Amino acid sequence: MPSISHIALDDANLPPPTPEIEQERKVAMFDLLEQNTFVLPTRDGREMSAGPYHVGLSIREKRLVFDVTTEAAEKAAEFHLSLGPFRQVVKDYFQICESYFDAVKNMPPSQIETIDMARRGIHNEGSRVLQERLEGKAEIDTDTARRLFTLICVLHFGA
Repeated sequence: MPSISHIALDDANLPPPTPEIEQERKVAMFDLLEQNTFVLPTRDGREMSAGPYHVGLSIREKRLVFDVTTEAAEKAAEFHLSLGPFRQVVKDYFQICESYFDAVKNMPPSQIETIDMARRGIHNEGSRVLQERLEGKAEIDTDTARRLFTLICVLHFGA
């Protein structure tokens, strides 16, 4: 199955992330590279490289950019997605994450679990939006979408 073998975030112009966001980023990148599905469809009657791919994620001119190359550094695809459909779910995700990080420090396990369930629900919504936005551009499974959504949130943090 085609996959991502390398992921890079263009966060050079962003403020430094909080320790919690940096930890989320590291975990998402590690998990993504351990297991993912990333398939480029046939375009204009020609077969795309079967991967694995190197993917660069960035925000340019208020658009989310996926820059996809082969392992031989040949351009495979580039997608520019509007950030609009992500704004509310990213905002909600950051708010629930703040509540979760605060809860871990102060609340009993039952309350932490309730907040974590809400956090996972919002995270699932973000991954669903990403899968919809990538329709016809790239096919990704739910776990890959969840991990990529986390990385999109990291980029949104400073945008």
